[in-house]
Amino acid sequence: MSKNITKPDATADRIVVFQESAIRRTWHNQEWWFSVIDVVGVLSETAIPKRYWSDLKRKLAQEAGSGQPYEKIVRLKLTAPDGKQRDTDCANTETLFRVIQSIPSPRAEPFKRWLAQVGYERVKEIENPELASARARELYQAKGYPQAWIEKRLRSIAVRGELTDEWKDRGVREGKEYAILTAEIARATFGVTPGAHRRIKGLDKVKTGNKLRDHMTDLELIFTMLGEASTTEIARRKDAQGFDRNRKAANEGGAVAGNARKELEAKSGKPVVSKANYLALAEPVKVLGNAGGDALAALPAGKNKSIGKGGKA
Repeated sequence: MSKNITKPDATADRIVVFQESAIRRTWHNQEWWFSVIDVVGVLSETAIPKRYWSDLKRKLAQEAGSGQPYEKIVRLKLTAPDGKQRDTDCANTETLFRVIQSIPSPRAEPFKRWLAQVGYERVKEIENPELASARARELYQAKGYPQAWIEKRLRSIAVRGELTDEWKDRGVREGKEYAILTAEIARATFGVTPGAHRRIKGLDKVKTGNKLRDHMTDLELIFTMLGEASTTEIARRKDAQGFDRNRKAANEGGAVAGNARKELEAKSGKPVVSKANYLALAEPVKVLGNAGGDALAALPAGKNKSIGKGGKA
């Protein structure tokens, strides 16, 4: 019996880890698709996985007598090391197993078990969404985030998911339109775009794909939630349909949070937008559990002002 599987939150689970190596993935056609180049890099242990994959594709194409050895490899947008979205060869689990068979590697069998475990965990999380929340909580705890911050971050993920579900139902297209609306809310909430916000925190100097929201202070998370929750409510009340009307709702929802931010800043005498980040959580913390071995959960080191144990800016 088939199920209509809900797309995971756009901010979550974009990277999974096998034996301390990051594997990018994206949700497409109701299943996870993984970066083939990342997988090739892990299995071949080559310094230039892109060239290895190019040579392997050429070899397999010659053997198959066709231009594309695997029909189900598709080009999907993934976040590159420079933080930009780029078209990348991706494969679902079934096709990835076939790719793995073409690469002689002692890591092949452990990787197959890990891949099967990743898929199994996702199926269980679909059946019981609380498992996904519990796994995210464990990951943030392993990285060393304060417990109070973790609770706000998990709540912000839920608020974001509710908003993107609303956009989907109202005819907003995933990808560029989601990004534009998100930027509209952020600009109205904080007075800066997400890109400018990242630069303020120094995240642009660390090319590791750091998520802005994983470096927000408690107050920044709270105002982010207020802007997105307000946008959801306005879109519902006004029955906003299509991109243009939802863009207006995004501006109005962000303005609700922006006005609240300005009032707090006037009363407290302190700006809400902060240079503080969590880049100081640099020590590797191993999280046990996956069949493929320990998962390395670590944030890169940085020189910017860091948020302490109490989560304060």
